[in-house]
Amino acid sequence: MKRVVVTGLGVVSAVGNDVAGFWNNIVEGNSPAKAITRFNPEKFKTQFATQIIDLDPKLYLDRNDIKRSDLYTQYALIAAKQAIDDSGFDINTMSPFDVGVIFGTAQGGMETFEQQYKEYAASGFEPHFNPFFIPKTLVNMASGVISIKFGLMGVNFSTASACASANTAIMDAANYIRWGQAKIIITGGSDAPISEASIGGYNSLKALSTRNDAPTKASRPFDVERDGFVMGEGAGVLVLEEYEHAKARGAHIYAEVAGSAMTSDAYHITATHPEGKGAIEGMKRALHDAGLNAADIDYVNAHATSTPVGDISESKAIKAVFEDNADLHISATKSITGHLLGAAGAVEAIVAIKAITEGIVPPTINTETIDPEIPKGLNIVIKEAINKKINAALSNTFGFGGHNGIVIFKKI
Repeated sequence: MKRVVVTGLGVVSAVGNDVAGFWNNIVEGNSPAKAITRFNPEKFKTQFATQIIDLDPKLYLDRNDIKRSDLYTQYALIAAKQAIDDSGFDINTMSPFDVGVIFGTAQGGMETFEQQYKEYAASGFEPHFNPFFIPKTLVNMASGVISIKFGLMGVNFSTASACASANTAIMDAANYIRWGQAKIIITGGSDAPISEASIGGYNSLKALSTRNDAPTKASRPFDVERDGFVMGEGAGVLVLEEYEHAKARGAHIYAEVAGSAMTSDAYHITATHPEGKGAIEGMKRALHDAGLNAADIDYVNAHATSTPVGDISESKAIKAVFEDNADLHISATKSITGHLLGAAGAVEAIVAIKAITEGIVPPTINTETIDPEIPKGLNIVIKEAINKKINAALSNTFGFGGHNGIVIFKKI
């Protein structure tokens, strides 16, 4: 079976709109959480998020790109351009059918849907819909527009497994290359969920932190006083490439996609399995797919959203799989980025890859007192990053509906 490597990275987020800036803020533990400005949040229980405020799409996209695409697609396009430029492959020297796009999202064009319905209601329910309404809201549109924009004619589809969507896309992309169906695939995830409907909906689920007086301190994974996650937005993109193809063209290789797996909790529509059964099996299967043992993993980027139930179940699962690995270090970088929903796995894959290439385990910020229900003996990196040689890193993502997506990267 063919080997798969990462040759390009791109990111758009409140933490940074390029990989260098993003990584620096991750290592420094700089949270960008602040009051929402996209709409007036004063009526909502949660009034803050990690909102992108310093990105002007007009500097990156032409007028038609912006007119015809939702914000989530715009984020995907900008991050994809970064990753493609970083990878340096030239589509003009290849068959376009050898380059594909597999991309994830949890909500798709939620902002467009919300705005269009408001206009419909304000008109007295006269059916005058924008002709781009349907294309802008579709969950497959980011993958479609990326392929159109860059002339990529290979495999093309989108994954939707809630907050595991990006990891699902990454593992699908890796497998299509393994099977010889593509030489290169652009993959990752994007979401733009900072809208009234999203904030209101997640508030009703009691999933969001309500620390309006201290937004940068709100996301506190594993902490005894955690009260929910911080909503985020953006996109992460990886260029995956068949190893021999990358080597032949002299590409810079960040890491290898060593293995992956998906399982289901089959338990609850929003809650993870309390004992982490699906997560345990998913991590074990990812290790098997990678040909690695638990002792070979140096770093786990935890899904850890800062919710009361989820952090406990994941920590139990990590303990069950890696109990004998005393050298394993764990961090929860959603404490910095917020939770980017369908983009979370992609930006956290970039964190895992950079941790390997830079030899740094980023911190979990804001965690003061570990919840006593978190298993003892886990090396959770708190407050400050540490230097550590990392040969292999595992990234967890879990989504509503019981979706578990795990990807392992290793040094090459």
